Amino acid sequence: MQYRSFSDFKTSLLGFGCMRFPVDEQGKIDEEKTFAMLDLALDNGVNYYDTAYPYHEQTSELVLGRWLQTIDRDSVYVASKSPVWLINDIEEFDAMLDKQLERLQLEHLDFYLLHALNKERFEKLEKMGLFEHLDAIKASGKVKHIGFSFHDDYEVFAKILQRYPWDFCQIQYNYMDVDYQAGDKGYQLARNMKIPMVIMEPIRGGMLANVPEEIKSLFNSYNHDSPASWALRWVMAHDNVMCVLSGMSDIEQVKDNLYTAGLEPVLTSAQEEIYHQARALFKKRMQIPCTACRYCMPCPFGVDIPRNFKVYNEGFIYQLADKNKKEYQFIDEEHRSNVCRKCSACVSKCPQHIDIPHMLELISELYHD
Repeated sequence: MQYRSFSDFKTSLLGFGCMRFPVDEQGKIDEEKTFAMLDLALDNGVNYYDTAYPYHEQTSELVLGRWLQTIDRDSVYVASKSPVWLINDIEEFDAMLDKQLERLQLEHLDFYLLHALNKERFEKLEKMGLFEHLDAIKASGKVKHIGFSFHDDYEVFAKILQRYPWDFCQIQYNYMDVDYQAGDKGYQLARNMKIPMVIMEPIRGGMLANVPEEIKSLFNSYNHDSPASWALRWVMAHDNVMCVLSGMSDIEQVKDNLYTAGLEPVLTSAQEEIYHQARALFKKRMQIPCTACRYCMPCPFGVDIPRNFKVYNEGFIYQLADKNKKEYQFIDEEHRSNVCRKCSACVSKCPQHIDIPHMLELISELYHD
């Protein structure tokens, strides 16, 4: 197991993300299988365990808490997250933290994050005066290290990162998402500010594990490590990453991830070239040559054209064209493709000369059947 220095201790480069535990036929966490996976990870050096209030319909913290009673608490670092969308004042924030500690059967959390910050949530917490309260939370002893996880654009990330002296931060990052959300720019900013990073979605929710055959063949031309291992290793090679979270669902995934976390986290120039080629092969699968320049915006009728195109493209890039409806549902109804009235005001503005109304019609046909 590889480790990275953090404060006066070291975290395992592989962290166990507790959001994709194995479940039974009723959708409840299978504790026997889960405990076996957690035990295997611990026995092989994983010391960072990440959960959150909403995971597994609010049962992840409870299950992790029961497992923690079977081990030496001081052998692991536990992270959880405050569901800030449910919190409206400081009192509710403190009460939620107490509730989470109770669920986890802990006296303190090693890492506590403000969960899934975006522009709207950041502004809400600012008005609450929460950032002035965080030092008191640490002083109470209930939380040792404060950070945040993030889902928004780079500009918002930069603003949040500079708002408070964070101990760490957490972003989505992988070899395909270099220009998505915080991305490369966010990674470099945190590195320059000497704020360690925890990385989530290194395998993009499994999308980089089940890759198209041409990309699998590309990886196999160098070695026969799994596509998931290739994805993890790319992130682990970044020196400002203190821990890479993997939401493991079965014992084989744990074994594969442990193998990768035991490799020297350095990439050769040949490996770097393979990632470059893999990225290019993925992008060739795009159906719409949209660069998200946003010259087409704003739409007179409210369609978020680049976001609709992004969801549609990713369905084809990751071989999920018929399964990407869930992601489409995250687009507010008033901004979806079917709102288009074919006024064509966007067409002349597009540098890529995309027939935007036609493509929006195709998206509507796929996601509004």
